[in-house]
Amino acid sequence: MDEGTDGHEGNGVILGPGVETLTITGARPGAHLEVLAAGGRKVVTVVADDAGNAHVSFVPASPTVIATLDDLVAAVGAGDVLAPGDYVVRDLSKSPPSVHGPVRVLAVDDHPDPATYDQDLPGGFGYLRTRDGTLLSAMVRFPDEGMYGPPPWPTVVEYSGYGPSNPDLMSPGQLLANLLGFATIGVNMRGTGCSGGVFDVFSPAQAADGYDVIETVARQPWVRHGRPGMVGLSYPGISQLFVAATAPPSLAAITPLSVIDDLWRQQWPGGTYNSGFTRAWLAQRDAETKVGGMAWDQARIDAGDEVAAANQSIRSLTLDFERFGRAAEDFRPALGARRAADLVHRIEVPVFLSGSWQDEQTGSRFALMLERFQAAPHVVFTLFNGHHPDGFSPMMATRWFEFLSFHVSREVPVVPDLVRAVAPAAFAEHFGYTAQLEGDRFAHLVDDYPTALARYTAEPPVRVLFESGTVADVAGAPGHRYEVQLATFPPPDAVARRWYLGPETQLLDAAPDTDGADRYLDDVGAGASSYALTERFDDFLLPSVPIEWTRFADECTAAYETDPLTEPLTVMGQGHVDLWLCPGTPDTSVQATLTEVRPDGHELRVQSGWHRPVHREEDPERSDHLRVDYTFAREHRAALVPGEWLRFRIPFMPVAHVFRPGSRVRLVLSTPGLDQPFWCFDNPVEAGAAHLVGRGGIHPSALVLPSWSGLEHPEELPPADAVRGQPARRALTLRNVEVDPPTG
Repeated sequence: MDEGTDGHEGNGVILGPGVETLTITGARPGAHLEVLAAGGRKVVTVVADDAGNAHVSFVPASPTVIATLDDLVAAVGAGDVLAPGDYVVRDLSKSPPSVHGPVRVLAVDDHPDPATYDQDLPGGFGYLRTRDGTLLSAMVRFPDEGMYGPPPWPTVVEYSGYGPSNPDLMSPGQLLANLLGFATIGVNMRGTGCSGGVFDVFSPAQAADGYDVIETVARQPWVRHGRPGMVGLSYPGISQLFVAATAPPSLAAITPLSVIDDLWRQQWPGGTYNSGFTRAWLAQRDAETKVGGMAWDQARIDAGDEVAAANQSIRSLTLDFERFGRAAEDFRPALGARRAADLVHRIEVPVFLSGSWQDEQTGSRFALMLERFQAAPHVVFTLFNGHHPDGFSPMMATRWFEFLSFHVSREVPVVPDLVRAVAPAAFAEHFGYTAQLEGDRFAHLVDDYPTALARYTAEPPVRVLFESGTVADVAGAPGHRYEVQLATFPPPDAVARRWYLGPETQLLDAAPDTDGADRYLDDVGAGASSYALTERFDDFLLPSVPIEWTRFADECTAAYETDPLTEPLTVMGQGHVDLWLCPGTPDTSVQATLTEVRPDGHELRVQSGWHRPVHREEDPERSDHLRVDYTFAREHRAALVPGEWLRFRIPFMPVAHVFRPGSRVRLVLSTPGLDQPFWCFDNPVEAGAAHLVGRGGIHPSALVLPSWSGLEHPEELPPADAVRGQPARRALTLRNVEVDPPTG
């Protein structure tokens, strides 16, 4: 047997072990390569591609041959990840088979010799090396020395599979940080941009690479205090959570904006595949991870970047991520490492997180993991109605800078006059309206950092901003009307307010004594549409976006509403629909839409939720009298029995909203679709299928919302056409099809 180490070469075959991955190069095209674990246990056989390369990350439940994309999809859908440990590879194309290895596949916590991080990263474009030898492209930019003086400078890292290392284009986070005096370094994940390796979305290898990035950056002489922070919104925001969970000792703080809590639940909300945004996002990842897929990386190759060219040599091994998403139809432990909510308890640095309830890309499930940041020494959470890009809006930018100043710069935050002068024009260009930065709250303590820090960290950690879009000169522009500060979200004293579904479209305080039912029909076309009339994600930066909040036909809904409220109702948290359903088919999905019918005749969208009731096993660790989550495990899946009643709960996405006196609370049940921008659904529905909604008697369906009484708010309604992220339309009279409920 060949003696091997990392990057072992023998008879032409090179083994490249990484974190929960094994890359094989130098084999004969079409060669069958058998992977064996310690003791000779067969794990999988992979077939080398036309370039003689193969990659092992997901392995099948039994040691079969992965020869086609369909084989790989099956492994992803039912198999497991490649476990850390010692492996050998037998090249079955040789006679007798040649044996290569052993090599050790690493775990995330297998940290290399600290000398690995003694690398030089000068200003400009370059590469850094990770623990398995993969070279990641990096772009370093220094702040203006004339304004901020010589190094060392406070430093932030942006790390993602977009183009953070693109030398010709700065992301909003890097641009803003650089203008405010931070050195910035953008690093592309493995398999993206000019970086080497095989891309795998939110894999443990990506998280481990992020650890290596932070520790390498920390050793640069231009990094103040030797402790960089991290910045980024959306993908680079989510990546911060995974990297911080690996506990890089030199990481100062993170600022994840507009993030998700769980990749699987993002792809399968309520158990139904999201064929809108997540499908498009995964397809974009697939396209951009092809050779030269980002254009700027191909430009560097064409200009003679030999490292970039070499790094693209195994791009053929990247998964088809749209098929990856569809293959993982049930949640299982193998996907747990991609669930941020299960990892954030490991984060031991300060965290600044913001997000919107109506986020058109990621939704608001992020709010369900806020209480899990238990080890972070300081958290600042800001939650609001609005859109995905609003983490960098005028209402957030100064608070973001405050946090980075205290925890990365270690100085009292004061925005330079020049930046204040140019900010209004910048905001007008990007957000469509002119706005000033918030004032410097701690400027009077500029020479007393310890006191300023103490006051800052003593502030309540949660800010909930209400009715963004209603205060600027331009309707719909980011900017909140009022706020509340909390110790936690959701507030622990929120109580379950319950309304029961009743006859004649009523929501009642008490359940009717007698059984009743309303029928609705599946809308087979609903899942193909949303209310966005644009395919441009950037349009959601603007105060107004092209939307059409489409109505369902009356026969395709079961809808209910309260009498006009006599007291204000503040909803703070998740909430759900406790639903009795008599299905007409063995499988279906149900959408619950919560709206406010205002005294002025407008209906304002508040929030939505979805569930596919073949999944009826609730996760007890994540469910209580208000919150609902399911295991979504294959072993817990159970077909519906047409004509038989079943009970399940449809969880809403978290939300904070105030219903004024005189408004009605409205609930609409339907097929998923039409009312979440960019979100579409592959609904398991049949044309003409009818389902019955139980109400009263022994099938008392109910709307359950987290009601909180600790908020002072303006009495007058905000303009219906201005509330950011919440479309309004004329409210129509509800009509249900009442039927006699089946017995039993």
